[in-house]
Amino acid sequence: MYVCMCHAVTEDQVKKAIDGGANTPRQIAKGCKAGTDCGSCVRRIQALLGEHGARPCPTARLAAKLGLADPEPQTAPAAPAAPALPVVRATAPIAPVVPLRVA
Repeated sequence: MYVCMCHAVTEDQVKKAIDGGANTPRQIAKGCKAGTDCGSCVRRIQALLGEHGARPCPTARLAAKLGLADPEPQTAPAAPAAPALPVVRATAPIAPVVPLRVA
């Protein structure tokens, strides 16, 4: 799967860069140029870094520094089903829309 469409960089290439010691998006960009053009792939690169433990998010680092336990994963409550919308039937014919003329 492509991570960076601008430079045709795949997820495997990014993972190899991480395995090779890259631990920031900038270090990955030095190797394969991913994230240096439009920037839309930077969040995916950050996610891959996080999955490989290369660079935890600042909140996790702060929690570790303060000695706080990892938060329990929260599951989102199931959203209530939306009520069905009533079917509205026109009782009178609808007039066609006529464009206005500007003088």
